[in-house]
Amino acid sequence: MIRLGLTSFNEHETLTGKKRTTLYEYAGHLPLVEMDTAYYGIPKQESVKNWVAAVPENFRFVIKVYSGISCQGEWETYYQSEEEMVQAFLHSMEPLIQSRKLFAFLVQFSASFGCTKENVAYLNKISTWFADYPVAVELRNGTWYQPERVKQTLGYMKQQHFSLVVVDEPQIPLNPVPFFPFVTNEAFTLFRFHGRNAAGWMANDKDWRKKRTLYRYNKEEIDELSRAVEQAAEKTREIGVIFNNNSGGDAAGNALDMKVRLAIEYENLNPKQMGLF
Repeated sequence: MIRLGLTSFNEHETLTGKKRTTLYEYAGHLPLVEMDTAYYGIPKQESVKNWVAAVPENFRFVIKVYSGISCQGEWETYYQSEEEMVQAFLHSMEPLIQSRKLFAFLVQFSASFGCTKENVAYLNKISTWFADYPVAVELRNGTWYQPERVKQTLGYMKQQHFSLVVVDEPQIPLNPVPFFPFVTNEAFTLFRFHGRNAAGWMANDKDWRKKRTLYRYNKEEIDELSRAVEQAAEKTREIGVIFNNNSGGDAAGNALDMKVRLAIEYENLNPKQMGLF
């Protein structure tokens, strides 16, 4: 099954016609969402229960793991050990895990996380901590994809049962991460589309969040990405596609463009609210 979704659920006016959308309303249109809430702070278990209750049986979540787990947060302020941090995260996610509505835990590393022995050792820890759960790993450092290393990178991801996230992002000369639609886990594959705005991707001023994913894919690009999704679907049972290009509100429109291109019709979503007139 190919599931199309967006990063967050509450900011996609193109999808629902509302400036602020509830998760229940979002789940009337698409069967997948990426939740980044836990990246900034591990949520209360009650909040996760509410997520689960708001969506239908066939809905799935991609959960971006806590920043401390992906080497980007100062977890020492809150936890005495890495293991305590991971257990706190998994405890909060228990309602989602038990509901079987988890598509994958997304571990998105920063651009500084290069291909080194130390970082491979850390990935080994990730594999141990999340041994019972689906894990998608997003690498944003081009050293993993260099010709002399990419074969080993793919072999390692397969060995650890990680799904190497297929990323479409701006090609930055200093650190290019290629669009590399390779399946490393036959159970599931995750695509994340960030847009191709190179200048915005490198912005570091106070408005960088508004620029980073400011991009709308055109028809030819949607066709290109759709072909890669179709090819991956021949090699893996579940496909998740997340559009993250929403600085200008383009993600939902592009997801709907791909839905048409792939001729997908979803069933068993939440009922859409019907107007009286």
